[in-house]
Amino acid sequence: MKALVSIALMFGLCNLAISADKVDPAGTWKCEYEIGGQKRTATLVVKKDGDKLAGTMSWPDQKEINLKDVKLKDSTLTFAAVRKFMGSEIPIDYTLKLDGDKLKGKGSSNFGGQKQEFDIEGKREKKDK
Repeated sequence: MKALVSIALMFGLCNLAISADKVDPAGTWKCEYEIGGQKRTATLVVKKDGDKLAGTMSWPDQKEINLKDVKLKDSTLTFAAVRKFMGSEIPIDYTLKLDGDKLKGKGSSNFGGQKQEFDIEGKREKKDK
């Protein structure tokens, strides 16, 4: 009897582990964040090509900047993007936790010699294949 319970638990845990690996970042994500007391928006597009991830990020005044170093580990998506703002280029590193059709995390940059972080949240608008 104990052996059957052990086997059932093992299969149950394996199924949980398999479903945890099925986090799919592909799609169009509408993101919101706040910097300097001002609400801002961005659109993140993530695409999968086999095991590789790629994508773009757009802001109202800057369109489709290619993402760099896009990686998914467990349910955490990381990447970098360069924001062009008032004649400056600001590299931003993103760490986002995916939960179904929602994401939540942080963006961080070094601007003017100071490290700045901001919270970011988003919802999947549509899933791309």
